[in-house]
Amino acid sequence: FQSRSFQPDFVPRDPNAKPKRYKYPAFYDPYGPRPPPSDKIIQLAEKIAALPTAERNQIGQAFNERTRHPRMQQIFVEGIGMSSQGGTAGATKTEEKKAEKTAFDVKLEKFDTAAKIKIIKEVRTFTSLGLKEAKELVEKAPVVLKQGITKEEANGIIEKLKAVGGTAVMER
Repeated sequence: FQSRSFQPDFVPRDPNAKPKRYKYPAFYDPYGPRPPPSDKIIQLAEKIAALPTAERNQIGQAFNERTRHPRMQQIFVEGIGMSSQGGTAGATKTEEKKAEKTAFDVKLEKFDTAAKIKIIKEVRTFTSLGLKEAKELVEKAPVVLKQGITKEEANGIIEKLKAVGGTAVMER
């Protein structure tokens, strides 16, 4: 049996009291309450809901063209196309040929041993490697540092590595 009577600010709870009920919102909105939509927006929503399904599916595309939103680019992961085409072999080969013309690799050929720490720090700035991984990668020189980047980005990396005492080349 514990007693809290030694605490001067303790007030015993009424044993017959019911627990407090808090009113929670139906859903959590981190931006707080919003004003209700205008009559114009409500009328638009009703018109869109009344459209047939085929026309409703075209609204997003037409709206993006009208507001000039950029098209979403397809993402390729290690040569596997995640597209709705089913990834036919012929289509991926032609896309890879196009990608080869614009994708370049940066290879660290050699570096000044006195500037090794600076090279490691520079490698960490354009890769997502930790200190240990970057150190191991630099020590393996000659090694490819970054693959599949644009020519401008590759030239920028090469210039940064030259500035700290490394020799890097761009490969296709």
